[in-house]
Amino acid sequence: MSNIIHLSLGSNLGDRESNIASSIAMLGAYIENKDIRTSSFYVSEPLYNTNQPPFINIIVELNTAFTPFQFLDKIHDIEKMLGRKIDREKNAPRTIDIDIILFGDAFIHTAELTIPHSHALLRKFVLVPLAELVPDKIFPGTKHKMIDLLEKCPDTSIVDKYLIDKKA
Repeated sequence: MSNIIHLSLGSNLGDRESNIASSIAMLGAYIENKDIRTSSFYVSEPLYNTNQPPFINIIVELNTAFTPFQFLDKIHDIEKMLGRKIDREKNAPRTIDIDIILFGDAFIHTAELTIPHSHALLRKFVLVPLAELVPDKIFPGTKHKMIDLLEKCPDTSIVDKYLIDKKA
């Protein structure tokens, strides 16, 4: 059995574009994952701890044969390989952050994992790329399309499409 899942990837330390590209490549290296699609890259201002560099964010959609908890272990491995510190302050800068937003139609609430992601509907850096990638998808547990949820999002932060400078 496989599930279509949606992940939020973000980076604001080091080579942000490379951190995200490496994460996507590592996700694709597992034979259990296939049919990877991504949103555009977006630049967003940090929430909560605003004294840090801006983030680059993206949504990744893929089909996986992993269970939610197996997948969580794999993304923790990827984060560690890319230099994310295990013991860090909450909302601190990071080389990579990978969050499971949706995992098929699963609803999970444990100390280790909450699906759908508990803050997804409150964050434009999640909803903007989700609305780009799957605008008409209904967010589980609601009767609303992603594009409509974006319009209702209370987050007022700036999230803009990121244009990679080809000259650099």
